[in-house]
Amino acid sequence: AFDKDLDYFRTVLGSKQMVPGVECALKGMHPGDIRQVIVPYGPLSYPPEDKEHDLVGPKPTTFSGMRALNFVLENPRVDRTLLFNVKVIRVDKSDGKGGF
Repeated sequence: AFDKDLDYFRTVLGSKQMVPGVECALKGMHPGDIRQVIVPYGPLSYPPEDKEHDLVGPKPTTFSGMRALNFVLENPRVDRTLLFNVKVIRVDKSDGKGGF
């Protein structure tokens, strides 16, 4: 989460809607699984041309979260490695009909 509240992000694996490093970590996870994902700066992180984080997510939900993320990604003097805490809530069937 980018702030004290939990933020949820829904995605389809392989859709390239999520930071590639996090998408790789989600493969093989089941509902209830929790992982701490370390994403190094580079091809597994947010694309540098997507300053508003509209192409891939998760996108910070607050102004301060967006500002903090952009500061880290745009500042070569700091370690630009990202840390995500990921919990799988639900996995839907590939036919789009939902369910566990």
